[in-house]
Amino acid sequence: MDLKEIQNLIKFVANSGVAEVKLEMDDVKITIRTTLEGNVTETTYVQQMPAQVAIPQAVAPQQIAPVAATPEAQVVENAHYITIKSPIIGTFYRKPSPDKPMFVEVGKSIGKGDVLCVIEAMKLFNEIESEVSGKIVKILVDDMSPVEFDQPLFLVDPS
Repeated sequence: MDLKEIQNLIKFVANSGVAEVKLEMDDVKITIRTTLEGNVTETTYVQQMPAQVAIPQAVAPQQIAPVAATPEAQVVENAHYITIKSPIIGTFYRKPSPDKPMFVEVGKSIGKGDVLCVIEAMKLFNEIESEVSGKIVKILVDDMSPVEFDQPLFLVDPS
């Protein structure tokens, strides 16, 4: 089973509404788990974050107020940005190897087909290429962090 078949399987399972799929073939075992929450927009997720932050009263009120106001402002501000999401589950790397420079940095212009990062899945290193041209506005994942299917990785300003 090649990478494209695995990616297509992941997309199919995510869109089918199935909670879990296990597939075993020869020396390959694949388990795909999804949550059955329906289509939750990023806006709903971002708006829930301040309520969780505001619960602890031990934090100084001066710190809570900017955090609560920021997500709504970010949603409006980020509306014209394109979000590049992870096509697979794996470990996110910003460099091709430890001794090499980062693929992209905030503020760097990118073109369609440029490599943005590498995601390791099942001991395979998959280069993630940009499908848009623009400028990197924000990198949403830390280097060497696990990522989920369809998790936002980068914000790109297409203008």
